[in-house]
Amino acid sequence: MNTNYDDNNHLILVGKVTSEKRFSHEIYGEKFYIFDLSVPRLSGNADIIPVTISERLLTERDVTIGSKLEVDGQFRSYNSYEQERSRLILTVFAKDIKFLADDEEIEVSRDTVSNEVTLDGYICKKPIYRKTPFGREISDILLAVNRAYNKSDYIPCIAWGRNARFCENIPVGTEVRVIGRVQSRGYEKKHEDGTVEKRVAYEVSVSSLEVANKGNDENKQENIELENKEAI
Repeated sequence: MNTNYDDNNHLILVGKVTSEKRFSHEIYGEKFYIFDLSVPRLSGNADIIPVTISERLLTERDVTIGSKLEVDGQFRSYNSYEQERSRLILTVFAKDIKFLADDEEIEVSRDTVSNEVTLDGYICKKPIYRKTPFGREISDILLAVNRAYNKSDYIPCIAWGRNARFCENIPVGTEVRVIGRVQSRGYEKKHEDGTVEKRVAYEVSVSSLEVANKGNDENKQENIELENKEAI
């Protein structure tokens, strides 16, 4: 596994701020805030992604609704305990930001990088293969990505088409490299008392996947390219 933790987990997002920043937490006197970033898709829709940022990146200019940003960071997870239950929370952790001009267009094409994440990690749960009502093949993957100080991020990923069929048989513990985009997806959570709560899930939509071969040749890798470009 790559021990350069920045390479294990690297992300670029380009989008527009759609919420005021709100206080998240404080560590050793350093305050962190969260804001929502709208990142356009090729389809014309947009993903609304939460971004966590240190106050120390905002000494010259603050993020406000309508600000256009390029965010360089990592896709991270942490556990939130609610009513004695643990819930996995995902957020983009900004390591650096660049303010774009107000009149600068956010280009979305296959030749520009506006939403890309690269993860090196391990399959930590047996992938779940399924089909949608429209017959599309999907595999749900949970990837453990090492972070400094003996921590790990647990990132849910979705593979499509023949990637999905391939992932169904990947053993737990396999080392993989994933490239994709961060996406948001709304769903309804049904509680035991019959009430329904609307929630948003965040995950990586896989565009390419490499499996590290642990046989005689450790440098040999099998490249699995996404066949269904609609998932990008």
